[in-house]
Amino acid sequence: MAETQSIARTFPVKPKLKSTSANSSTPTPESKYWKSFKTPKEIQAPQTLVSSINSIAFSPTSPHDFAAAHSATVSIYSGKTLEPKTTISSAFRDTVTSASFRSDGRLIAAGDLSGAVQVLDLKTRVPLRRLRGHTRPVRVVRYPRVDKLHLFSGGDDAIVKYWDITTESKIYDLFGHKDYVRCGDASPVSDDMFVSGSYDHTVKVWDVRVMNSGSVMEFDHGKPVEDVIYLPSGGLVATAGGNSVKIWDILGGGKLLCTMESHNKTVTSICVGKIGKESGEEAQQYRILSVALDGYMKVFDYAKFKITHSMRFPNPLMSVGFSPDCSTRVIGASNGTLYIGRRKVKESESMELGDVGGFGPVEEPQRRVLRPSYYRYFLRGQSEKPSEWDYLIKKPKKIKVTEHDKLLKKFMHKEALLAALNGKNPENVVAVMEELVARKKLMRCVSNLETEELGLLLKFLQRYSTMPRFSRFLMGLTKKVVEMRAEDIKSSDELRGDIRNLKRDVEEEIRLQQTLLQIQGIVTPLLKIAGRR
Repeated sequence: MAETQSIARTFPVKPKLKSTSANSSTPTPESKYWKSFKTPKEIQAPQTLVSSINSIAFSPTSPHDFAAAHSATVSIYSGKTLEPKTTISSAFRDTVTSASFRSDGRLIAAGDLSGAVQVLDLKTRVPLRRLRGHTRPVRVVRYPRVDKLHLFSGGDDAIVKYWDITTESKIYDLFGHKDYVRCGDASPVSDDMFVSGSYDHTVKVWDVRVMNSGSVMEFDHGKPVEDVIYLPSGGLVATAGGNSVKIWDILGGGKLLCTMESHNKTVTSICVGKIGKESGEEAQQYRILSVALDGYMKVFDYAKFKITHSMRFPNPLMSVGFSPDCSTRVIGASNGTLYIGRRKVKESESMELGDVGGFGPVEEPQRRVLRPSYYRYFLRGQSEKPSEWDYLIKKPKKIKVTEHDKLLKKFMHKEALLAALNGKNPENVVAVMEELVARKKLMRCVSNLETEELGLLLKFLQRYSTMPRFSRFLMGLTKKVVEMRAEDIKSSDELRGDIRNLKRDVEEEIRLQQTLLQIQGIVTPLLKIAGRR
């Protein structure tokens, strides 16, 4: 018997009722990854431009500078310092709506509301080509993945044009849309294919090798299409329109795979982001980043069809971009604010991503590995961190047993309840009460309480019985306590005062709940009406 008592372990009583607060939820590793994009201290945050940020484009070459199109200007930002690098404004007559880098990062093409498409040299800021052909504002301009001699554009004239840059002439006029062409993207697997989206609710897939049949595929988004992108595999397309983002399978004949409706207002822009490294278990974990007029940025895992992260911004969002090296995230707002986030890239990741800034990978100096045959191996202190192959033996933590836990262990139930009540910690009191319910001793303890001890219990019930966390348990207990000790309460003025206070708090809580229900009845129809718009 003595051996059994020495071996038995003591577990402290813990409350079964847990807080349902949103802040208590532990962040997932992916949430930590997206939260790690923070504005560096070296730049002023956030960057504010003249007007709405219509387009954000990243250079495909290191160090991945990015361009922001706003008003009649294209601002180029350094991929290293995130500071403004150059500004191109003299070439444009009207508001710039779209920009796209060439595959080598030396040229940039941009379209504006005047209907012209400009091809500019980033070093000299001189327009090299001016492509005229659209009769209405140009809304989208894109270079193919590798091809340096062609690009396509679309505009409010409902025509998609395929251009030969060297001769400044259009090769094809692609008809099929019945309303404004507002977005498009080039295929990541073929320079001859691209996709366009229109306000006529349709998305069309074009192949310049097929001339006579028009678009090779078409699917209906159901709402005016604000943005469309190819996913990295080249076989899937994501479209944004209304408050939804949809994923389509091109190889499967335009089959709808998934619909994400997590935004409350119109989704204005989407892009592809990537998590992890180029190799290993975290490789090729792509996500869809969407921004909307409700000020939210959502991260969508289209492999598992679920939202993995959400972030709130103070202004309506118009555009989003993600750097190819997974280090920079840029979001443009309607008031001209640029929210630039930079993630600290580990040395191992930066070396896998290749040369940075024109320099070769830096060789890390080799450290001498300590072995058991070395004398210094046995002089390591407690601050020495374990290596990957070490087997850790953790010292078990000593369990702190409170006074009421000691009394419960001795089966002194009434004393344990009084000790918890005197401790003034509601979680411990409720935990002890739940333990006494499990032992079927709670009501016996209540019946044996003296007048002063009963007053202590009534004061606790009066204070915490209306709290949402404990109300379901404590309200039922309050009713039984009043019924069981009614005679004692009538004979004591102090206990009658406690009951009056308890009654007043319960009536106040009922009034509050009725008011909240009235407010809910007013707000619910308004939210439904706002959701339909």
